[in-house]
Amino acid sequence: MLILLVEDDLAQLEPLRAALTKAGHNVDAIEDGETAQWLLSQKNYDLLILDWMLPKVSGVDLCLEYRRAGKTAPVMMLTAKDTTSDKVYGLDAGADDYLVKPVDIIELLARVRALRRRSPLWQGDKLTLADLHLDLNNLTIERNQLTTQLSGREFQLMEYLMRHPRQILSHNQIEQTLWGWGTEPESNAVTTLVRRLRQRLQTVGAKDWLENVYGMGYRLNVPEK
Repeated sequence: MLILLVEDDLAQLEPLRAALTKAGHNVDAIEDGETAQWLLSQKNYDLLILDWMLPKVSGVDLCLEYRRAGKTAPVMMLTAKDTTSDKVYGLDAGADDYLVKPVDIIELLARVRALRRRSPLWQGDKLTLADLHLDLNNLTIERNQLTTQLSGREFQLMEYLMRHPRQILSHNQIEQTLWGWGTEPESNAVTTLVRRLRQRLQTVGAKDWLENVYGMGYRLNVPEK
């Protein structure tokens, strides 16, 4: 999933970003509400995780604006406010879930999985192309009873490819999708990642499925027999 994470405390932002990325999500992690407003006007996110108290524009105000714009992706609020009236206020603003700080990472990831299932874009916990299956919860690929584990970044690329089967995805498209806002991958990052993913695919007999289309990009395709 593409997640917008907004938290003004860097000591909390980085561990949350790292945990979500390791779980296979693409994360734009930022520290203020104004930048979040701009990003929400530029991108379509699958999930928003918003701190209640933010500089300039609060998380509640962001949620209200997001819902008034007709956007339907799930929203989770993070806050130290734990009274019933506060929770009701956040939910009435359009939030789908509410997590009190300090955030337990395991609980956060479980709630993210639950919110993903509420998304109108949810297609199940597995993606399938022919006889190749990608498990969105366990970050594994399986084919012909062979299974291999993917790293978080390998999973992100595999999910992106499987959500756009048989389409040529450029180097730039992959960079923009997999690396969060404000981060700059190394010049050979995509090439290295593709090579690693091919090695994983080889373990399930699908190395040739990931094609290099010369001068254009990469494509996930079922080879002709």
